[in-house]
Amino acid sequence: MNNRYDFLFLFDAQDANPNGDPDAGNLPRIDVESGQGLVTDVCLKRKIRNFIAMTSGGTDGKRIYFTEGSVHNNQHKEAHKEVGIPAAESKAPKDGKKDKATQWMCDTYFDVRTFGAVMSTEINCGQVRGPVQISFARSIDPIVSSEHAITRSSVTNEKDIEKERTMGRKFTIPYGLYKAQGFVNPFLAQQTGFSDEDLELFFNAVENAFQFDQSAARPAGSMNPRALLVFKHDTALGAAASHKLFDLVSITKKPEVEVPRAFTDYDVTIDESSLPKGVTLIRRI
Repeated sequence: MNNRYDFLFLFDAQDANPNGDPDAGNLPRIDVESGQGLVTDVCLKRKIRNFIAMTSGGTDGKRIYFTEGSVHNNQHKEAHKEVGIPAAESKAPKDGKKDKATQWMCDTYFDVRTFGAVMSTEINCGQVRGPVQISFARSIDPIVSSEHAITRSSVTNEKDIEKERTMGRKFTIPYGLYKAQGFVNPFLAQQTGFSDEDLELFFNAVENAFQFDQSAARPAGSMNPRALLVFKHDTALGAAASHKLFDLVSITKKPEVEVPRAFTDYDVTIDESSLPKGVTLIRRI
């Protein structure tokens, strides 16, 4: 891959919890000063990983390193076995063998060659800087967190059959339009083996990940991708700074709307006349 890319991703959440904070009782994440909602980069990457894991069938090259219940040292052992590193050298492989193990991990695991990973544990497979990085997503306007009391119709123990049913809490936001920004570094892509085919798979995952992420906190249709704007540079170095490209996209609440409750309450405009020479805008959504 020889081109640099910048991209801007818009998605919304309605009557859902887009990203609960475990340190705050699973309340939707929020910037306490501005009131804007937040979704972490880790949350977005998790959805991308899950989509690829579900759709790829676990084939080599599209396996996922960070999966629930995975034991990384066992994955590293497999890499050492494949490249011929003896157990006695597992902590400090000699004669450049660690680089071979790192390359094997990049070739085998999609998320390692895409997002990078620190794999220098007891069984050393080195470290990888990923070519694809995503920012936190931040809502355009402040959000309001709604708290809902819920009850359970059953009990766990027979001795509790006559007691009041368990009470719980569920948190949602009525509506929020979120913006995340990303970057693809072609120089790091050459190091990890991240290809144009991988890039297409990544963008496809961004577009479709919410479709396979439904849960009680995010029911079907409650989280939707609204725009994926990709700025493709003609060269590896690029023709403009990332922030200048992102500034070409304006997202504003319509004048007549006081409280936004749908994507149609916003105007999204792109100043394509100011697009620098050497940059092509691709509207994937």
